[in-house]
Amino acid sequence: MFVATLSTWSVIGSVLQILGSLGLFLFGMKVMSEGVQKVAGNRMRAALSGMTGNRMSGVLTGFFTTTLVQSSSATTVLVVSFVNAGLLTLIQSIGVIMGANLGTTTTAWIVALIGKFEVAKVALPLIGMGLPLFFVGKDKGRNWGEMLIGFGLVFFGLGLLKDSVPDLRTMIAEQPETAAMVQSIVETINGHGFATIVMFLFAGFILTLMVQSSSAAMAITITCALNGWLGDIDADPLGVMRNSAAIVLGENIGTTVTAWLASLGANTHAKRAARAHFSFNVIGVLWCLVVFYPFTTLVWAMANQLPEALRSASEGMAKSEIAFATAIFHTSFNLANICVLVWFVPQIGKLVSWWVKDQDEAVETGKLQYMGSTFVDIGELSLAESDASIRKMARLTSDMFDGMVEVMGRPNEDLSQRVSALKGMEDTCDGMLHDITAYLIQCSTHEIGAGNATRITAMLRVVAELEEATDRIYRLVKVIERKYRKGRDFTEIQHKDLTAITMQVRALLDVACNSLVNVNGEVIEKAEMIEDRVDALRKRNNKAAALRMQQGAVVQTEMIFIDMNNHLEAVANHALNVVQATRRETAG
Repeated sequence: MFVATLSTWSVIGSVLQILGSLGLFLFGMKVMSEGVQKVAGNRMRAALSGMTGNRMSGVLTGFFTTTLVQSSSATTVLVVSFVNAGLLTLIQSIGVIMGANLGTTTTAWIVALIGKFEVAKVALPLIGMGLPLFFVGKDKGRNWGEMLIGFGLVFFGLGLLKDSVPDLRTMIAEQPETAAMVQSIVETINGHGFATIVMFLFAGFILTLMVQSSSAAMAITITCALNGWLGDIDADPLGVMRNSAAIVLGENIGTTVTAWLASLGANTHAKRAARAHFSFNVIGVLWCLVVFYPFTTLVWAMANQLPEALRSASEGMAKSEIAFATAIFHTSFNLANICVLVWFVPQIGKLVSWWVKDQDEAVETGKLQYMGSTFVDIGELSLAESDASIRKMARLTSDMFDGMVEVMGRPNEDLSQRVSALKGMEDTCDGMLHDITAYLIQCSTHEIGAGNATRITAMLRVVAELEEATDRIYRLVKVIERKYRKGRDFTEIQHKDLTAITMQVRALLDVACNSLVNVNGEVIEKAEMIEDRVDALRKRNNKAAALRMQQGAVVQTEMIFIDMNNHLEAVANHALNVVQATRRETAG
């Protein structure tokens, strides 16, 4: 009884050690990814959003981005977010997704190399270099420190994971009952030919769903293979390698679920990007299954050709070769899949376009969804979608102003439908203010650098100013409606004065919209100069109206004229505030 209880607690202790090691690895991945995003986030955003139609540049961008953040899930969720914002086309996104699949293979090589050196000799110095930077450094220095600490924790976690997963032969001596159960399970799965491959593939799919990280799943796979959990390494090393390769194929399908879930609630294009990721990986797995045995035989032969320094290890030649063979298989499979399918990107695009039908554009109006809130943390990189939505809101504000000018210039026509449309635009801007504000607040709850914290503050100010501008424009529309309803006609001089101030406000709105793309000192000076002219025109026009009232003009008509001038000047103020807030964002 006592022995059985002791054995049970020993198993629980082993499981907790494995989970703790995995937790440290995942935490290290998170810290490292956040640090990399803070160090290189702006450049990574620019690289992704500045993509051309060149497929190979998309593949390379996806590869380097994923290699840096060590998460294909983060890259693909980011791609879905960019497609949702209209910053990437579907065709461009497929190339990036292909590169992301290749980038995630670096984890397998890191895990394979862990057995070649003492982990503490690498992990602890990295953490030691990062620690003073993290606590003493400012901004970039602190970000570099965070990245180095993350790298160190990743290595340390992998080393602990490797040591925590017990070797099956050791377990036979220490925990014969548990070892017998594991052996029984492995033997039950093994020995069924191709069905064994399919079962291990399914296991890899489930494993990736559970840990929500293909990198962590890969680390677990290689560690289990090295410790005999996938078969007898001495008796059938090639068979064990094939089992681990099948799990890797399952992981390639499992990692697509994150982007799929992130696309729920997004627009049609984002859903198509997620389906493209799924289709690309599933097609790759299907063709690989057809040639699985000759392909894995070739990979095993390649592993045998590695330098002796890599293949030899204290834990045994076969063990070392299985780790590297799994890494070679993962890289070769993804590279071959890219080489085969990169020529069929348009066809994949057509497939997912047929799969996800076009929706009514009205259903897809500017709803923002924070892609990384549940599945992966892309806080530092997620601001691109809000950038696009703010520009969309600015264009809507500009269009609404043009609609107001149209209503003002056509007094003898029934424009009730146009007024209703302008009210709809104002309501849309109200909704966008709510969505963008909620999105930016969600972004700010994640780990972001000081520069992006300033940027988020500025963006919140911009959307608030744009919404205030649309409110003012709609009040102008209501004033114009009251003018028509009361039959208040302006003189030619009043029309001329209103046209002059309206043209200046129109010019300032153009400057504000352009400042969201590119702002500099000259833009600020131009905006301030135009706003000064608007303010001067308002004062001149109102003074002239007051003089006319003293001379006996109709007071109600002049008050409407003054009201319109004041509203126009208020719109100009909000436009100038947008430019100034954008300048602060750039400076931050």
